[in-house]
Amino acid sequence: MSYDKVVKFVHDLYGTSDFVPLSVPKFIGNEKKYLDECIDTTFVSSVGKFVDRFENDMAAFTGAKRAVVCVSGTNALHMSLMMAGVERDDEVLTQALTFIATCNALSYIGALPVFIDVDKSTMGLSPDAIREWLCKNAEIKDGQCFNKNSGRRIKACVPMHTFGHPVRIEELAQVCEEYHIELVEDAAESIGSKYKGKHTGTFGKVGAISFNGNKTITTGGGGMMLFQDEELGNMAKHITTQAKVPHRWEFRHDHIGYNYRMPNINAALGCAQLEYIDKLIASKREVAAAYAEFFKNVDGIDFFVEPENCFSNYWLNAVITESKEKQLEFLQYTNDNGVMTRPIWELMNRLPMFEHCEHDSLANTIWFADRVVNIPSSARV
Repeated sequence: MSYDKVVKFVHDLYGTSDFVPLSVPKFIGNEKKYLDECIDTTFVSSVGKFVDRFENDMAAFTGAKRAVVCVSGTNALHMSLMMAGVERDDEVLTQALTFIATCNALSYIGALPVFIDVDKSTMGLSPDAIREWLCKNAEIKDGQCFNKNSGRRIKACVPMHTFGHPVRIEELAQVCEEYHIELVEDAAESIGSKYKGKHTGTFGKVGAISFNGNKTITTGGGGMMLFQDEELGNMAKHITTQAKVPHRWEFRHDHIGYNYRMPNINAALGCAQLEYIDKLIASKREVAAAYAEFFKNVDGIDFFVEPENCFSNYWLNAVITESKEKQLEFLQYTNDNGVMTRPIWELMNRLPMFEHCEHDSLANTIWFADRVVNIPSSARV
């Protein structure tokens, strides 16, 4: 098929004949004002009022009881898994269709991923596939779940809300409860997304969000953990700030700690961005609606829409082509003609670090990998 009308539509949608990037940040509020305040007061590092404010504002926005900032979304995932009790040689059920940060984070602990298939309706971890795999391969001993094949403890399950589309999170939570597995949400891409009116990242033990430069809101780089257990959140704050015991002058530390402290200057950006996040998400949803209408009349390409019972932030819009060959054709033409597009990530089980890991058939996962293309998704504000 000819892809020229797709390229024209994208250029018209963003009102330019120039190169259209995939996802760029927007700074239309108090960013400069708050950054100037950081500089004028000299509070640019890991102490300052914007750090506390950003945590409080995010807790209020998401409905979490405690929010804890850190340096990156990967750090947030790493610490979330630790707070959930994941230890060396444990196994973590997750999806192969994800950004590598998901698997890197558990690898820092020395845990091992087990890759389970995704749903066609969400592109996220399937509760049906999880239940089927556990039924065949897991056993409960002394209140803990073990893999009958490897003998390792299955401690956690990490679904990823792909491109901002919530997974069937209530059903996953139910399966995890039945099998005594901790639920840790990789909500890196889904700030503002909700399942049945409840914000992603607040269904499990911990949820992790990313504020990288290409996310819906950004702190330049940064992440956050969401907790419904305030005491556990306070512990995460302590561990991520070098586990320093508060004192006016003494340097005492009571745990192995991490320097995952978000600088005040980054938190200032986050506070400003959060003030108009609803406007950003509304704009991204308008872009998605325009794409959905347009692709109804394009043969051979389907636009991926938010799942049932979900409110998606449409962080990255995705289209589905007919085959791997058509995917490559589409990628070649659009990138050659001023529209940035990207395939979905290389599947985790195909990377050398994780190719030895256990997995199910991954039928839907492979189907998506051969067909999905991300298209420009920036807010128009």
